[in-house]
Amino acid sequence: MVAKKTTKSTSKKKKNIKLAYGLLHVKTSPNNTIVTLTDENGNKILGGGTGLVGYKGSKQSTPYAAEVLTKEILQEAKGYGLNQIAIIFKGTGLARDGIFKAINDLGGIDIQYIKEATPIQFGGCKWKRQRRI
Repeated sequence: MVAKKTTKSTSKKKKNIKLAYGLLHVKTSPNNTIVTLTDENGNKILGGGTGLVGYKGSKQSTPYAAEVLTKEILQEAKGYGLNQIAIIFKGTGLARDGIFKAINDLGGIDIQYIKEATPIQFGGCKWKRQRRI
């Protein structure tokens, strides 16, 4: 006789979130784009990478993939009552154009400000010159 496997189905309860203002963090790299929507305190509401929308490999870094991902996230956030966002970009990548195109296509969401948070490369302090012998 074969024993039956019992599986527990754990379902997360959806919280009733009311969000009027949010921060859209966009991390772009040469290989992928990650978009995260947070509230003012930095608590994650929605987010994910371009692989979440079905793009694999080199297609993940395209502006169109970022546009599709942003549309999906902001469409769901509109259900929470989102009408104002601030955008924080980090990293170098092509996805910036796609993000703005998605926001313009959706409409009804005001951009408060856009911030660039890409770290500047620093090579460190200069070494002390060696003593001649």
